[in-house]
Amino acid sequence: MIKKALSIVLVIFSLLGYLEWGEDNTMFLFQAEVDIFKKVFTDFGSIAHPFVLLPLLGQILLIYTAFQNPPKKLLVYLGIGCITLLLGLMLFIGIISSNLKILLSTLPFLLTSIVTIVHHQRKSKVSNV
Repeated sequence: MIKKALSIVLVIFSLLGYLEWGEDNTMFLFQAEVDIFKKVFTDFGSIAHPFVLLPLLGQILLIYTAFQNPPKKLLVYLGIGCITLLLGLMLFIGIISSNLKILLSTLPFLLTSIVTIVHHQRKSKVSNV
């Protein structure tokens, strides 16, 4: 049950990433995903980029694992990895640009990812004993 909840929490935290660019441009990732879903069938070429599609694939994998009994560790790790590509880049951008909003928006996902990985590792060690 905890593994499933962690998968859902990871998806929620991945949507809270905050972006800033230019003078007056800001957006949370959940707002960007709404735009992506609007363009999927009308202008797929504009969203066909690894930093768009891989995090989306990661979220789909994590949602899928929330319905598995028990969740497959490999799929959870792949989902985390796909989303971490984008949020890790955002963390890096937040650090080098000294943008605290961007930096702090990535931490809930990244910290929950670490907790999830540690939880899966502990459970697999217990079941191997």
